[in-house]
Amino acid sequence: MERLSSGVLIVPDWPAPPSVRAFVTTRQLPGNSLPPYDAFNLGLRTGEDPAVARANRELLLRAFGLPSPPRWLHQVHGDLVETFDAVADTNDVEPQADAAVTHTPGVVLAILTADCLPVLLCANDGAEVAAVHAGWHGLAAGVIEACVGRLRTSPAELIAWLGPAIGPASYEVGDEVRATFIAHDHVASAAFSPTRPGHWLCDLYTLARQRLQALGIANVHGGGFDTRTDERLYSYRRDGANSGRFASLIWIT
Repeated sequence: MERLSSGVLIVPDWPAPPSVRAFVTTRQLPGNSLPPYDAFNLGLRTGEDPAVARANRELLLRAFGLPSPPRWLHQVHGDLVETFDAVADTNDVEPQADAAVTHTPGVVLAILTADCLPVLLCANDGAEVAAVHAGWHGLAAGVIEACVGRLRTSPAELIAWLGPAIGPASYEVGDEVRATFIAHDHVASAAFSPTRPGHWLCDLYTLARQRLQALGIANVHGGGFDTRTDERLYSYRRDGANSGRFASLIWIT
């Protein structure tokens, strides 16, 4: 599922080629954020002073020897995909999108989450990588399908990793969410368990696996996290407006 690096990073346990690097930050990194955002909030739109998050982003770049500033997105829970072919000199420009693709070594892709599902993808030969922000809105809108459609690699040759998201025991949604997914494919009913009238527990991991498998991606790893109960991670469901954002990053060396 995962392996930990010094207790403050989550490193995917997946059969990616050696040229592909990836990790997930946690709030336990020694950053600049003060309570309730302590200590390594990377989101600019969380209520914390954006200058603090920018300082954490600079620290991320230096402390982990990233080959270039991450290509951050202005995420809007949609299905737009951005392709980055050039290494960034700065991380100030954030195009509106919820997935990113690169074929260029040294370009660092980044997704911010605090309950939504980060999905990392790579070609099994290391030729390209992608990162997807997949909350329920994005999953329903087809953000995974849109991202895979932007890649040159055939789905059968892709490897996927499902990063830290809210777990199925912690994520209650209404009838409208379940109905949206079942309207797309009735198999999605397996991802929902009834709770009280009109409400369901929702398994984002199952929904994402269903979408990936329908595309022909069988090599899927990760899952098993729950941001709401894992104190290493930010969670909007747990902390509300006081929640920061952690980052899932991937690049080709």
